[in-house]
Amino acid sequence: MQNTSKPKNHLQWVQKQQELINSFKAQPLIVVLRPEEKDYENGPEGNLFFLIEQLCLEGIIHVEIGWSSHPNWLNLIEEIIKKFPNTLFGAASITSLIALDSVIKVGLPYSMTPSWDESLQIHARESNQVLIPGVFSPTEIQQAISFGNQIVKLFPASTLGKNYLNRIQEPLKPIPFMIAAGGILANDIEEWLDAGFGAVALGRGLINNKKFDPSLRKWLKIQSGDIQKVNY
Repeated sequence: MQNTSKPKNHLQWVQKQQELINSFKAQPLIVVLRPEEKDYENGPEGNLFFLIEQLCLEGIIHVEIGWSSHPNWLNLIEEIIKKFPNTLFGAASITSLIALDSVIKVGLPYSMTPSWDESLQIHARESNQVLIPGVFSPTEIQQAISFGNQIVKLFPASTLGKNYLNRIQEPLKPIPFMIAAGGILANDIEEWLDAGFGAVALGRGLINNKKFDPSLRKWLKIQSGDIQKVNY
């Protein structure tokens, strides 16, 4: 049976979700990066820092860093947060309590998990941490709604297609703020947003030989007049 009891900090947890939704509305794009072994060795001189810097120069607000069991992951994230104070960072691929606790310890405002895991959601809520669940089926979406999640991630979105939201919206109303992730390309961003998704997450294929997909730059230029400054 799903645990839907509300902890004392429930209102704060809900407010944190709403603040994150407002930020995603200001710029409905999340870029997911994954550290490589050399990034832990090179730190600020490594490729990961270079890519984040380039994203900042392009005007990207939201960047997620893939979680890793590497012993220096926490130190790497701390250095990233310090170097890029105007970027809202999150963590991707949270699948265990160890991973979630490391995100909480380093002070990231949110993280994402690839699938629905009630035990992780309970721990996140009790810790006043926003853990955006990955959902695939209407059942998982309903579980997230019942739990109190105002944000969910449809994953892998490309498998279900951008019309999936339209097909399930009526029986599941109200649909939470939904992020499309998994297999989406930069030139598809606007189509997914037009289909009703609140934001889009991009990962593999966005960067090739340290160069960003030109479709991303084009989309950002089009959106630049609509992006509002979000302060945290």
